[in-house]
Amino acid sequence: MTRKPLGSAVALVAALVTLLAGCGSLAAASKPDDGPVDRTGMTIGPGITPSSIQLGVLTDLSGPYAPLGRSVLQAERLYVDQVNASGGVCGRKLKLLVRDHGYSVDKAVVQYMDMEPSIAAMPGLLGSSIINALMSSIGTDEVMTMALGYSSTLLGQPTLQTISATYDIDMINGLDWAAATYGLKRGDKVGYIYLKGDYGHNALRGAKFVAHEKRLKLVSHEISEDQDDVSAQVHDLAAAGVKAVLITASPEQTASAVGNAAAQGLLVPFLSSAAGFHPQMLKSPAAPAVLSMLHLVAPTPALTDKAPQIEKLVEEYQKHYPGQPLDQGVENGHNTMAVAVQDLKEACADKDLSREGIIAAHRKLTGFDPGMGPALDFSDPWRPSATQSYILKPQKDVPGGLVDVKGPFKVAAVEKYLSMI
Repeated sequence: MTRKPLGSAVALVAALVTLLAGCGSLAAASKPDDGPVDRTGMTIGPGITPSSIQLGVLTDLSGPYAPLGRSVLQAERLYVDQVNASGGVCGRKLKLLVRDHGYSVDKAVVQYMDMEPSIAAMPGLLGSSIINALMSSIGTDEVMTMALGYSSTLLGQPTLQTISATYDIDMINGLDWAAATYGLKRGDKVGYIYLKGDYGHNALRGAKFVAHEKRLKLVSHEISEDQDDVSAQVHDLAAAGVKAVLITASPEQTASAVGNAAAQGLLVPFLSSAAGFHPQMLKSPAAPAVLSMLHLVAPTPALTDKAPQIEKLVEEYQKHYPGQPLDQGVENGHNTMAVAVQDLKEACADKDLSREGIIAAHRKLTGFDPGMGPALDFSDPWRPSATQSYILKPQKDVPGGLVDVKGPFKVAAVEKYLSMI
């Protein structure tokens, strides 16, 4: 390696110092990782133009979670339309780049690679397996992403955010409530039917913690995504003499479990995770059993809640999407987009719409209230943004098919659990 003479190096450094001094504030504001700066002094990054901010949505519109994906997307579009009608964000209109992965991991990976260079952030990423497959790339690319998956295994990622309580926290609150409400005592058996994968395993983790604390005995059965008939599992739980049943599965599987329990004479309370319900269940043969035996533990209230923003959302959603079913996905879509827009507003105030600026703005949000559920705190990526839950009950002929029973509430066991993980 040939070195330059010392004198030449000193002269070069002196020249650079003179040049930077002449650049004034622009040089002082620049850092190696900054994006370009526009004529207003705003640092910008991918997806940002003088007139628009493009956001990515990677969802399921044709696969097993299409009804949920459609509700979430329509609520997100409604929110974006309302923001744009009010002038947009930072003098720019919001645009959504939407891709349907059909719940195929391979397809989602290709679609992400295609959309990533042209988006500022991704306020909609649906599906636990999809999220896990893309987690590393999202971190490397510094794309602030709102995950429509609520496993606590997703915590600790600076660029990935779960909105609201995670599955395990919901189940801790829910089983504690059920134990008090139904008089479960030491030594009682509680059944649990759970879906293989992050969704089921993470909720089961919370249930195991409460069962240990209260000395309850869990009788667990794992099922697969394509296992719609769970009559055999219900039969085993009946034979075991369970006093209640927890379930973390799909709506079809939840309906099968509750309907079969009623048919087999297992007339005990069922408590489902929120994702295990859809209003279509109330039109199925299992509807009478669902109405009499099922409760849900959920991170957001029912759409029949009297909070002003929920009432407004229901009214606007029905106006814009007449005839489309209302479900909890509508709230999820509203909340994820509300958080994304607030991130952009904070980043704009900081004059930094680069991806790094959006991430920094997101982590500054504490006590943010999207109007549908508890206030959210995003300052610590290792902690759920909320730890409160709601208990809901199915009811016919109401928006979303659910009504509030209790909430928001948080039991003492939650903080003990969080201190141990």
